[in-house]
Amino acid sequence: MNTLLMHCRPGFEGEVCSEISDHAARLGVSGYAKGKASSAHAEFVCSEADGTERLMQGLRFNKLIFPRQWARGSYVELPETDRISVLLSSLATYPVCGSLWLEVFDTNDGKELSNFCKKFEAPLRKALTAAGKLVDDPSKPRLLLTFKSGREVFLGLAEANNQAPWPMGIPRLKFPREAPSRSTLKLEEAWHYFIPREQWDARLSDEMTGVDLGAAPGGWTYQLVKRGMLVTAIDNGPMAESLMDTGLVQHLMVDGFTWKPKQPVDWMVCDIVEKPARNAALLETWIGEGLCREAVVNLKLPMKQRYAEVCRLLQRLEDAFAARKIKVSIACKQLYHDREEVTCHLRRLS
Repeated sequence: MNTLLMHCRPGFEGEVCSEISDHAARLGVSGYAKGKASSAHAEFVCSEADGTERLMQGLRFNKLIFPRQWARGSYVELPETDRISVLLSSLATYPVCGSLWLEVFDTNDGKELSNFCKKFEAPLRKALTAAGKLVDDPSKPRLLLTFKSGREVFLGLAEANNQAPWPMGIPRLKFPREAPSRSTLKLEEAWHYFIPREQWDARLSDEMTGVDLGAAPGGWTYQLVKRGMLVTAIDNGPMAESLMDTGLVQHLMVDGFTWKPKQPVDWMVCDIVEKPARNAALLETWIGEGLCREAVVNLKLPMKQRYAEVCRLLQRLEDAFAARKIKVSIACKQLYHDREEVTCHLRRLS
Protein backbone atom coordinates (compact mmCIF):
# COMPACT_ATOMS: atom_id res chain seq x y z
CA MET A 1 0.00 0.00 0.00
CA ASN A 2 2.67 2.50 -0.93
CA THR A 3 0.47 4.60 -3.24
CA LEU A 4 -1.93 7.38 -2.27
CA LEU A 5 -4.56 7.80 -4.99
CA MET A 6 -6.42 11.11 -5.24
CA HIS A 7 -9.38 12.03 -7.45
CA CYS A 8 -9.64 15.56 -8.81
CA ARG A 9 -11.22 17.75 -11.45
CA PRO A 10 -9.74 16.93 -14.90
CA GLY A 11 -6.99 19.44 -15.64
CA PHE A 12 -5.99 19.94 -12.01
CA GLU A 13 -3.72 16.94 -11.61
CA GLY A 14 -0.70 19.26 -11.32
CA GLU A 15 -2.30 21.18 -8.47
CA VAL A 16 -2.97 17.94 -6.59
CA CYS A 17 0.65 16.90 -7.07
CA SER A 18 1.92 20.25 -5.80
CA GLU A 19 -0.39 20.20 -2.79
CA ILE A 20 0.33 16.64 -1.65
CA SER A 21 4.07 17.07 -2.23
CA ASP A 22 3.98 20.17 -0.06
CA HIS A 23 2.28 18.29 2.78
CA ALA A 24 4.49 15.21 2.40
CA ALA A 25 7.62 17.34 2.74
CA ARG A 26 6.21 19.00 5.85
CA LEU A 27 5.38 15.62 7.40
CA GLY A 28 8.72 14.07 6.43
CA VAL A 29 7.17 11.44 4.15
CA SER A 30 9.48 10.68 1.23
CA GLY A 31 8.18 9.86 -2.23
CA TYR A 32 7.07 11.48 -5.46
CA ALA A 33 3.84 12.71 -7.00
CA LYS A 34 2.67 11.99 -10.52
CA GLY A 35 -0.39 12.82 -12.55
CA LYS A 36 -1.32 12.56 -16.22
CA ALA A 37 -3.06 15.61 -17.66
CA SER A 38 -6.87 15.34 -17.82
CA SER A 39 -6.86 11.90 -16.18
CA ALA A 40 -8.88 13.23 -13.20
CA HIS A 41 -6.49 11.70 -10.68
CA ALA A 42 -2.98 11.90 -9.29
CA GLU A 43 -0.83 9.63 -7.15
CA PHE A 44 1.79 10.02 -4.48
CA VAL A 45 4.12 7.02 -4.42
CA CYS A 46 5.84 6.64 -1.06
CA SER A 47 9.37 5.36 -0.60
CA GLU A 48 8.51 3.68 2.70
CA ALA A 49 5.87 1.02 3.34
CA ASP A 50 4.07 3.07 6.00
CA GLY A 51 4.29 6.36 4.07
CA THR A 52 0.69 6.53 2.87
CA GLU A 53 -0.68 5.73 6.31
CA ARG A 54 1.50 8.43 7.87
CA LEU A 55 0.33 10.93 5.27
CA MET A 56 -3.33 10.20 5.89
CA GLN A 57 -2.87 10.26 9.65
CA GLY A 58 -1.05 13.59 9.47
CA LEU A 59 -3.67 15.28 7.29
CA ARG A 60 -7.38 15.98 7.50
CA PHE A 61 -8.99 15.35 4.15
CA ASN A 62 -11.37 18.29 4.55
CA LYS A 63 -8.37 20.61 4.80
CA LEU A 64 -7.08 19.62 1.36
CA ILE A 65 -7.99 21.98 -1.47
CA PHE A 66 -7.79 20.14 -4.79
CA PRO A 67 -8.26 16.39 -4.07
CA ARG A 68 -11.90 15.22 -4.24
CA GLN A 69 -11.25 11.80 -2.73
CA TRP A 70 -8.26 9.80 -1.52
CA ALA A 71 -7.32 6.25 -0.61
CA ARG A 72 -4.11 4.36 0.14
CA GLY A 73 -3.48 1.05 -1.56
CA SER A 74 -2.27 -0.44 -4.82
CA TYR A 75 -3.42 -1.42 -8.31
CA VAL A 76 -4.50 -4.95 -9.18
CA GLU A 77 -4.85 -6.48 -12.63
CA LEU A 78 -8.14 -8.34 -13.15
CA PRO A 79 -8.95 -11.22 -15.49
CA GLU A 80 -11.81 -11.15 -17.96
CA THR A 81 -13.78 -13.56 -15.75
CA ASP A 82 -13.85 -14.47 -12.04
CA ARG A 83 -12.71 -11.03 -10.95
CA ILE A 84 -14.10 -11.56 -7.46
CA SER A 85 -11.73 -14.43 -6.67
CA VAL A 86 -8.74 -12.28 -7.63
CA LEU A 87 -10.02 -9.39 -5.53
CA LEU A 88 -10.57 -11.60 -2.49
CA SER A 89 -7.04 -12.94 -2.82
CA SER A 90 -5.60 -9.41 -3.18
CA LEU A 91 -7.54 -8.23 -0.15
CA ALA A 92 -6.19 -10.98 2.12
CA THR A 93 -3.79 -8.58 3.85
CA TYR A 94 -6.34 -5.75 4.10
CA PRO A 95 -8.20 -5.18 7.36
CA VAL A 96 -11.90 -5.89 7.80
CA CYS A 97 -13.77 -2.87 6.43
CA GLY A 98 -16.99 -1.28 7.59
CA SER A 99 -18.27 -0.05 4.22
CA LEU A 100 -17.63 -0.34 0.49
CA TRP A 101 -17.62 2.23 -2.33
CA LEU A 102 -17.00 1.44 -5.99
CA GLU A 103 -15.66 4.50 -7.77
CA VAL A 104 -14.43 5.63 -11.19
CA PHE A 105 -12.55 8.68 -12.40
CA ASP A 106 -14.44 11.77 -13.58
CA THR A 107 -13.70 11.19 -17.27
CA ASN A 108 -15.63 9.89 -20.26
CA ASP A 109 -14.06 6.47 -19.78
CA GLY A 110 -15.06 6.60 -16.12
CA LYS A 111 -18.66 7.38 -16.99
CA GLU A 112 -18.78 4.32 -19.24
CA LEU A 113 -17.43 2.17 -16.39
CA SER A 114 -20.06 3.37 -13.92
CA ASN A 115 -22.67 0.95 -15.30
CA PHE A 116 -20.26 -1.95 -14.85
CA CYS A 117 -19.68 -0.87 -11.23
CA LYS A 118 -23.40 -0.77 -10.51
CA LYS A 119 -23.83 -4.34 -11.72
CA PHE A 120 -20.64 -5.59 -10.06
CA GLU A 121 -21.23 -4.07 -6.62
CA ALA A 122 -23.95 -6.44 -5.36
CA PRO A 123 -22.09 -9.73 -6.04
CA LEU A 124 -18.82 -8.24 -4.78
CA ARG A 125 -20.45 -7.01 -1.58
CA LYS A 126 -22.00 -10.44 -1.02
CA ALA A 127 -18.64 -12.18 -1.53
CA LEU A 128 -16.76 -9.76 0.75
CA THR A 129 -19.35 -10.22 3.48
CA ALA A 130 -19.23 -14.00 3.20
CA ALA A 131 -15.42 -13.89 3.40
CA GLY A 132 -15.56 -11.78 6.58
CA LYS A 133 -13.83 -8.82 4.90
CA LEU A 134 -16.87 -6.52 5.06
CA VAL A 135 -19.13 -5.81 8.04
CA ASP A 136 -21.63 -3.10 8.79
CA ASP A 137 -19.51 -0.98 11.13
CA PRO A 138 -19.06 2.76 10.43
CA SER A 139 -16.07 2.93 12.78
CA LYS A 140 -13.98 0.64 10.56
CA PRO A 141 -12.08 1.79 7.45
CA ARG A 142 -13.89 2.15 4.15
CA LEU A 143 -12.86 -0.03 1.23
CA LEU A 144 -12.68 2.06 -1.94
CA LEU A 145 -12.32 0.26 -5.25
CA THR A 146 -11.50 2.70 -8.06
CA PHE A 147 -11.84 1.08 -11.48
CA LYS A 148 -9.49 2.33 -14.19
CA SER A 149 -11.04 -0.24 -16.52
CA GLY A 150 -12.78 -3.59 -16.21
CA ARG A 151 -9.31 -5.13 -16.06
CA GLU A 152 -7.55 -2.80 -13.60
CA VAL A 153 -8.66 -1.52 -10.19
CA PHE A 154 -7.10 0.39 -7.32
CA LEU A 155 -7.78 -1.33 -3.99
CA GLY A 156 -7.83 1.50 -1.49
CA LEU A 157 -8.51 2.21 2.17
CA ALA A 158 -9.55 5.36 3.96
CA GLU A 159 -10.69 6.03 7.50
CA ALA A 160 -14.44 6.59 7.62
CA ASN A 161 -14.03 9.97 9.35
CA ASN A 162 -11.19 11.22 7.13
CA GLN A 163 -12.28 11.10 3.50
CA ALA A 164 -14.75 12.62 1.07
CA PRO A 165 -18.38 12.69 2.27
CA TRP A 166 -19.61 11.33 -1.09
CA PRO A 167 -18.30 8.68 -3.52
CA MET A 168 -15.65 10.24 -5.77
CA GLY A 169 -16.22 13.45 -3.83
CA ILE A 170 -19.27 14.22 -5.98
CA PRO A 171 -22.57 15.16 -4.29
CA ARG A 172 -25.74 14.12 -6.07
CA LEU A 173 -27.53 17.46 -6.27
CA LYS A 174 -30.55 18.07 -8.47
CA PHE A 175 -30.79 21.37 -10.32
CA PRO A 176 -33.98 23.14 -9.20
CA ARG A 177 -35.96 24.16 -12.27
CA GLU A 178 -37.07 27.42 -10.67
CA ALA A 179 -33.48 28.57 -10.09
CA PRO A 180 -32.31 31.28 -12.53
CA SER A 181 -28.93 29.68 -13.31
CA ARG A 182 -26.95 26.49 -12.79
CA SER A 183 -24.47 28.39 -10.62
CA THR A 184 -26.98 27.87 -7.80
CA LEU A 185 -25.50 24.38 -7.34
CA LYS A 186 -22.13 25.89 -6.37
CA LEU A 187 -23.58 27.50 -3.27
CA GLU A 188 -25.76 24.52 -2.41
CA GLU A 189 -22.71 22.23 -2.59
CA ALA A 190 -20.70 24.68 -0.48
CA TRP A 191 -23.30 24.50 2.28
CA HIS A 192 -23.33 20.69 2.14
CA TYR A 193 -19.53 20.57 2.27
CA PHE A 194 -18.71 23.28 4.81
CA ILE A 195 -21.69 23.23 7.17
CA PRO A 196 -22.75 20.06 9.04
CA ARG A 197 -26.33 19.21 8.09
CA GLU A 198 -27.47 19.22 11.70
CA GLN A 199 -26.39 22.89 11.97
CA TRP A 200 -28.35 24.17 8.96
CA ASP A 201 -31.40 25.26 10.94
CA ALA A 202 -29.22 27.35 13.25
CA ARG A 203 -26.80 28.78 10.69
CA LEU A 204 -29.07 29.04 7.64
CA SER A 205 -32.34 30.14 9.20
CA ASP A 206 -35.23 32.25 7.93
CA GLU A 207 -34.47 34.81 10.62
CA MET A 208 -31.19 35.74 8.93
CA THR A 209 -30.13 38.33 6.38
CA GLY A 210 -27.79 37.91 3.45
CA VAL A 211 -25.97 39.84 0.75
CA ASP A 212 -25.17 38.46 -2.71
CA LEU A 213 -22.40 40.42 -4.45
CA GLY A 214 -22.52 40.06 -8.23
CA ALA A 215 -25.93 38.47 -7.89
CA ALA A 216 -27.55 38.64 -11.35
CA PRO A 217 -29.49 36.73 -12.50
CA GLY A 218 -29.80 35.23 -9.01
CA GLY A 219 -28.43 31.70 -8.86
CA TRP A 220 -26.87 32.23 -5.44
CA THR A 221 -29.63 34.57 -4.26
CA TYR A 222 -32.04 31.70 -4.94
CA GLN A 223 -30.32 29.55 -2.32
CA LEU A 224 -30.56 32.30 0.30
CA VAL A 225 -34.22 32.93 -0.51
CA LYS A 226 -34.90 29.19 -0.39
CA ARG A 227 -33.77 29.28 3.25
CA GLY A 228 -36.17 32.18 3.90
CA MET A 229 -33.53 34.91 4.27
CA LEU A 230 -33.98 38.59 3.47
CA VAL A 231 -31.43 39.25 0.72
CA THR A 232 -29.77 42.33 -0.70
CA ALA A 233 -28.71 41.52 -4.27
CA ILE A 234 -25.89 43.70 -5.59
CA ASP A 235 -25.43 43.78 -9.37
CA ASN A 236 -25.84 46.16 -12.29
CA GLY A 237 -27.51 43.37 -14.25
CA PRO A 238 -31.18 42.30 -14.05
CA MET A 239 -32.42 39.83 -11.45
CA ALA A 240 -34.88 37.04 -12.19
CA GLU A 241 -38.45 38.25 -11.75
CA SER A 242 -39.35 35.07 -9.85
CA LEU A 243 -36.91 36.07 -7.09
CA MET A 244 -38.09 39.66 -6.96
CA ASP A 245 -41.70 38.45 -6.67
CA THR A 246 -40.88 36.67 -3.40
CA GLY A 247 -40.65 39.99 -1.57
CA LEU A 248 -37.45 38.80 0.09
CA VAL A 249 -34.99 40.46 -2.31
CA GLN A 250 -33.84 44.06 -2.53
CA HIS A 251 -31.91 44.71 -5.75
CA LEU A 252 -29.31 47.48 -5.74
CA MET A 253 -27.56 48.38 -8.99
CA VAL A 254 -24.25 49.45 -7.45
CA ASP A 255 -20.60 48.34 -7.39
CA GLY A 256 -20.19 45.15 -5.35
CA PHE A 257 -16.58 46.03 -4.52
CA THR A 258 -17.42 49.35 -2.85
CA TRP A 259 -20.92 48.90 -1.41
CA LYS A 260 -21.26 48.10 2.29
CA PRO A 261 -24.38 47.37 4.34
CA LYS A 262 -25.57 49.86 6.94
CA GLN A 263 -26.07 47.02 9.41
CA PRO A 264 -24.10 43.77 9.70
CA VAL A 265 -25.66 40.76 7.96
CA ASP A 266 -25.45 37.07 8.71
CA TRP A 267 -24.23 35.95 5.28
CA MET A 268 -22.25 37.40 2.39
CA VAL A 269 -21.89 35.33 -0.78
CA CYS A 270 -20.00 36.29 -3.91
CA ASP A 271 -19.35 34.68 -7.29
CA ILE A 272 -18.01 37.75 -9.11
CA VAL A 273 -15.73 36.94 -12.05
CA GLU A 274 -12.68 38.95 -11.03
CA LYS A 275 -9.02 38.46 -10.14
CA PRO A 276 -8.79 36.23 -7.05
CA ALA A 277 -6.90 38.87 -5.05
CA ARG A 278 -9.85 41.28 -5.35
CA ASN A 279 -12.35 38.69 -4.16
CA ALA A 280 -10.01 37.71 -1.31
CA ALA A 281 -9.83 41.38 -0.36
CA LEU A 282 -13.64 41.40 -0.14
CA LEU A 283 -13.45 38.52 2.33
CA GLU A 284 -10.84 40.35 4.36
CA THR A 285 -13.04 43.47 4.55
CA TRP A 286 -16.41 41.85 5.19
CA ILE A 287 -15.23 39.39 7.82
CA GLY A 288 -12.53 41.64 9.27
CA GLU A 289 -14.81 44.65 9.72
CA GLY A 290 -17.69 42.56 11.03
CA LEU A 291 -19.95 43.28 8.07
CA CYS A 292 -21.03 39.62 8.03
CA ARG A 293 -20.76 36.57 10.25
CA GLU A 294 -20.17 33.98 7.54
CA ALA A 295 -19.19 34.16 3.89
CA VAL A 296 -18.87 31.97 0.82
CA VAL A 297 -16.76 33.46 -1.95
CA ASN A 298 -15.37 31.93 -5.12
CA LEU A 299 -11.81 32.72 -6.14
CA LYS A 300 -11.26 32.49 -9.92
CA LEU A 301 -7.84 30.95 -10.52
CA PRO A 302 -5.03 32.08 -12.83
CA MET A 303 -3.82 29.84 -15.64
CA LYS A 304 -0.52 28.97 -13.91
CA GLN A 305 0.68 28.47 -10.34
CA ARG A 306 -2.89 27.94 -9.16
CA TYR A 307 -2.04 26.09 -5.97
CA ALA A 308 0.65 28.64 -5.07
CA GLU A 309 -1.79 31.51 -5.65
CA VAL A 310 -4.48 29.96 -3.44
CA CYS A 311 -1.92 29.38 -0.65
CA ARG A 312 -0.73 32.96 -0.92
CA LEU A 313 -4.25 34.37 -0.63
CA LEU A 314 -5.22 32.10 2.27
CA GLN A 315 -2.07 33.11 4.14
CA ARG A 316 -2.88 36.75 3.46
CA LEU A 317 -6.30 36.28 5.03
CA GLU A 318 -4.86 34.51 8.07
CA ASP A 319 -2.29 37.27 8.57
CA ALA A 320 -4.91 40.00 8.19
CA PHE A 321 -7.22 38.49 10.78
CA ALA A 322 -4.34 37.84 13.16
CA ALA A 323 -3.37 41.49 12.87
CA ARG A 324 -6.95 42.47 13.74
CA LYS A 325 -6.81 39.98 16.65
CA ILE A 326 -9.98 38.21 15.59
CA LYS A 327 -10.55 34.47 15.31
CA VAL A 328 -11.84 33.25 11.96
CA SER A 329 -12.42 29.74 10.63
CA ILE A 330 -11.10 29.53 7.05
CA ALA A 331 -11.82 26.63 4.68
CA CYS A 332 -11.13 26.29 0.97
CA LYS A 333 -12.05 23.58 -1.53
CA GLN A 334 -12.36 23.05 -5.24
CA LEU A 335 -15.88 21.70 -5.22
CA TYR A 336 -17.38 19.47 -7.89
CA HIS A 337 -19.50 22.29 -9.35
CA ASP A 338 -16.53 24.67 -9.44
CA ARG A 339 -14.66 25.12 -12.68
CA GLU A 340 -11.48 27.23 -12.86
CA GLU A 341 -12.00 28.33 -9.27
CA VAL A 342 -12.06 27.33 -5.63
CA THR A 343 -14.69 28.08 -3.00
CA CYS A 344 -13.79 29.69 0.32
CA HIS A 345 -15.94 29.56 3.43
CA LEU A 346 -15.15 31.88 6.32
CA ARG A 347 -16.86 32.11 9.69
CA ARG A 348 -16.08 34.75 12.27
CA LEU A 349 -15.71 33.15 15.70
CA SER A 350 -14.74 36.20 17.79
